[in-house]
Amino acid sequence: MKRSIGFLIFLVLACTAKPLHAQEPSPAPADVNRGQNARPQSSNTTALPIEHRFWDKQNDLLFAGVAAARTLDYFSTLNMRRRGRQEIFLTNDAVDNHAGFAFIEAGATGVSIGASYLFHRYGHHKLERWTSIVHIGLATTGAVRNYSLKTAHQGIVVMQP
Repeated sequence: MKRSIGFLIFLVLACTAKPLHAQEPSPAPADVNRGQNARPQSSNTTALPIEHRFWDKQNDLLFAGVAAARTLDYFSTLNMRRRGRQEIFLTNDAVDNHAGFAFIEAGATGVSIGASYLFHRYGHHKLERWTSIVHIGLATTGAVRNYSLKTAHQGIVVMQP
C-alpha cells in the first residue's frame, strides 16, 4: 500500500512539473531594441530538437513489449496457482477468476501507456520511454520467478479408524 501511494505521489509530481531547458536564451527587453537597426541573427544558432510523436515506432515496440510481458505474467501466475502456490500481490480469488485477472493485466498495460502519455505530454520524454522499459523488466522478472517456484506438495492425510 505504501508503494502504491509513493508511486502515485511520484507520478503526480512528475506530471505536473514543467520541462526545464538549460541555457535557454533570455528574451531581449523591448526598449533595448528600439531605435537600433535590427540585425539578423546568425545562422549558427542551434535549433531545439523536434519532439517525437507519441505513437512513434519506438513507443509502439515498447507498448507491445509491455503487453507481451503482462501476458507472460498472466500465464505464469495461472501456472503457479495450478501448482498449488499462493499469489503474493493479489488475492487468490482475483487470480482464480480468469476473466477478472485478464482484465487486471490489461488494465495494468493501459495504466503503463497512460503514464507514458502523461510524461510525453509534459515533455519528460526519457521518463516516457523508461516507464515502459521498467514495466517490461518488472513483469518479466515476476513471470520468471513464478515459473521458477517449486510445486507446493500437499501432504497425504491418512485417516485411522
